[in-house]
Amino acid sequence: VQLVESGGGSVQAGGSLKLSCTYSKYTFRRCAMGWYRQAPGKERELVASLKTDGTTKYADSVKGRFTVSRDNAKNTVYLQMNSLKSGDTALYFCATRDSAGASYWGQGTQVTVS
Repeated sequence: VQLVESGGGSVQAGGSLKLSCTYSKYTFRRCAMGWYRQAPGKERELVASLKTDGTTKYADSVKGRFTVSRDNAKNTVYLQMNSLKSGDTALYFCATRDSAGASYWGQGTQVTVS
């Protein structure tokens, strides 16, 4: 398993969660990382991305509430989620693509906002 997400759970609306994605391949330190989510009956969507130069991008629905960051010393990418809404309920995945173009996905972590 190359990517492992953690930190999901159940939280009330307005609360916060911090997701972690730990990667096992050292070379992922030089790869952009993305956080995606998929709610029941909906397509998977990109929530946030982080390039190696530090550039971030967010879906309009989470701008100002979510923050993506990484700690290469810990081989971990984070997604800080604040002011959570019921619409944020979904299975959250981290993903990356290596220099050869191969994609890697974690197994996902469930976030439920009530």
